[in-house]
Amino acid sequence: MAFPRASKALSRFTVLDLTRVRAGPTCARQFADWGANVVKIDAMMEDGGEALGGPRRGGDFQNLHRNKRAMTLNLKDPRGVEVFMRLAKQADVVIENYRPDVKTKLGIDYEAVRKVNPRIVYGSISGFGQDGPYAKRPGFDQIAQGMGGLMSITGAPGEGPMRAGIPIADLSAGLSCAMGILTALLEREVSGEGQWVQTSLLQAQIFMLDFQAARWLMEKDVAPQAGNNHPTSIPTGVFKTSDGYINIAATGGRIWERLCQTLGAPEWIDNPDYATAPARSKNRDALNAEIDKRTLAKTSEQWVTELNAAGVPCGPIYAIDQMFEDPQVKHLGMAQPVPSEDGRDITLVSQPFTLSRTPSRMAARPPEFGEQTEEILSEFGFTDGEIADLRLHRVV
Repeated sequence: MAFPRASKALSRFTVLDLTRVRAGPTCARQFADWGANVVKIDAMMEDGGEALGGPRRGGDFQNLHRNKRAMTLNLKDPRGVEVFMRLAKQADVVIENYRPDVKTKLGIDYEAVRKVNPRIVYGSISGFGQDGPYAKRPGFDQIAQGMGGLMSITGAPGEGPMRAGIPIADLSAGLSCAMGILTALLEREVSGEGQWVQTSLLQAQIFMLDFQAARWLMEKDVAPQAGNNHPTSIPTGVFKTSDGYINIAATGGRIWERLCQTLGAPEWIDNPDYATAPARSKNRDALNAEIDKRTLAKTSEQWVTELNAAGVPCGPIYAIDQMFEDPQVKHLGMAQPVPSEDGRDITLVSQPFTLSRTPSRMAARPPEFGEQTEEILSEFGFTDGEIADLRLHRVV
């Protein structure tokens, strides 16, 4: 039975997925979810056991590896490298997130693959870059968050550095690599040649600082921690209600005036301490305290309804279970069921963008360890005898 594709958008591309943990699989997932033929290559040890298998039934693995097929391959065996090169000769993309020296030691680095397939687009994600003084360091998301400046501006003032609640360096590196690979594939249509796409957790994290980084580069302004307060738009932050908390973003003069009217404090509009943006910035803490006094009078739901009706950006602050129950989140289809042959009922997070003609869907559950090894090798031209011999010698 033909493997179901998640979309027609990228169905002409074949991707060899050598990735593990999170950043690399995030990249490969973009291609799987948009219909590419993504082959997840599960690493094997010399004794035939699984390396870094992890809890494949856990939500993390399931969410990262849907819409893919998997085969086993021992790349520490020279015959395994030969198999990989036969696959790479027919593939469009290779994605890996080894430490920079590992792929060269294995003999599957970009230059080696390019010799058998000049059209290959080879995507690499590392902790700190493929070369340079930190190239051989192992990279982890929280290390990149700290070195990339994010932890210095996250959290409440005076409470020390704070990591973000998601692995943002991993995720943004994976998405950056996917965008780089797509760019290289588009360029290949003109030149006919592939190229090496490189990114790192550190690069991606710095890029994600965006205007905070630009404030230093352009104005030599080192952004401090601001807690829940927006660094430049005031009042924007978290305010307590009678039953919880809400976000309010009152940016600009007109929205500020609407906020004052809705909160029942029209006198704030002409108050010299709050009348202008510089004054509101200078007196931020006092203003936030005054707003808190007003918002405590009603529930979060009441304020969200009233403020949005008045044209003041406002929203609830959800726990994750509450978020998935929100009617707009349901309307957007951010939780999608995955079909399963064995009765496992799972739901995963969908893609954050849609295409009108070639939409993405949850077409296939994540594969078991090496589940489609024979099927994949056959498609790439390996005979039954070759596959049996590779099995016998624990290459696959």
